[in-house]
Amino acid sequence: MHVWGDNSDLHLSGALDVHSAADVRSRVHEAIDGGEGDFVLDVSGVDALDATGLGLLVAIHRRAGRRERRFILRGVTPAVHRVLVITRLNRILILQPVAA
Repeated sequence: MHVWGDNSDLHLSGALDVHSAADVRSRVHEAIDGGEGDFVLDVSGVDALDATGLGLLVAIHRRAGRRERRFILRGVTPAVHRVLVITRLNRILILQPVAA
């Protein structure tokens, strides 16, 4: 998993899973705690998402809310969107699909 960006806009590429969640969580917490306004997590480069990754997205949503920041999941691919719909997380997360 590769993570880059700043406190308002982070990008992920690779698998968001049990092996990468701890590193991603650490970087995301820094970004949320150190910034203001919307927090955007671009997942257009995420090629795999497991239950740990889904749990991390919920935790990010909650942490951003506690910091009075809106969490936006950008670049949601059809595969990731399908998982979010199955788990009904599409109902609580703000999703922006991959731009055409």
